[in-house]
Amino acid sequence: MVKTEATALTTQLNNQGFIIINDVYTYGHVEALLNIIDNTPPNKDTFRKTADLFAIRQFFKAVPKALPLIFNDKLKAIISQLFGEGYFVTKAIYFDKPPQSNWFVAYHQDLTISVDRKAEIAGFSAWTVKQNQFAVQPPLAILQNNFTIRIHLDDTDEHNGALKVVKGSNLKGIYRPDAIDWAAESEEICQVNKGGVMVMSPLLLHASNRSTNSEPRRVIHIEFSNSELPPPINWAEKYNYHENH
Repeated sequence: MVKTEATALTTQLNNQGFIIINDVYTYGHVEALLNIIDNTPPNKDTFRKTADLFAIRQFFKAVPKALPLIFNDKLKAIISQLFGEGYFVTKAIYFDKPPQSNWFVAYHQDLTISVDRKAEIAGFSAWTVKQNQFAVQPPLAILQNNFTIRIHLDDTDEHNGALKVVKGSNLKGIYRPDAIDWAAESEEICQVNKGGVMVMSPLLLHASNRSTNSEPRRVIHIEFSNSELPPPINWAEKYNYHENH
């Protein structure tokens, strides 16, 4: 990625809340990733499998063999050129929206982070716990610095649950879905090719429709931050991808 392209993408990401970069992974790399996932025994409590969804939470802990393939030179360069140094992984989930899936996700922002314990700390609120995993809404400044990369393992469009987003909603702080003024806002469907990535702000309002064709939508969702948390809490899944070889 040349410097002018990186500058343009950074501007677009800041203004619209997302960018799409295709051809980050070859089809061969994608198939190798899927093979690793398919051959991982689903016997951990972080696996969830139903007719409508297959998900693996704490993905890198559950499927460590995927790490070298995911953090290839292209992805590392994208992170470095768009955000600089000092970022680390804070959360990773694998989502498989199978062809027969009939569920949708309503508009929302990703307002919580995963931490290792609960504590009373000023500015941290809305605590929840699910499968022994604590989540909390941190101060807005942390969310504004965080970003998410969604790695697409299938061609994804409006027919198999591609994300819909409200462009620029990342600039409006906490933006409740029931407050969306559709007369003023612009919705976009994010079509991403197999092997491509979508980079987005957690403050971007996003949703996804039901699948209407027979194609799967498999995505690896990775969250990043450069913020250290106040004691005694720590990031639940902190991983320094720079150390991966």
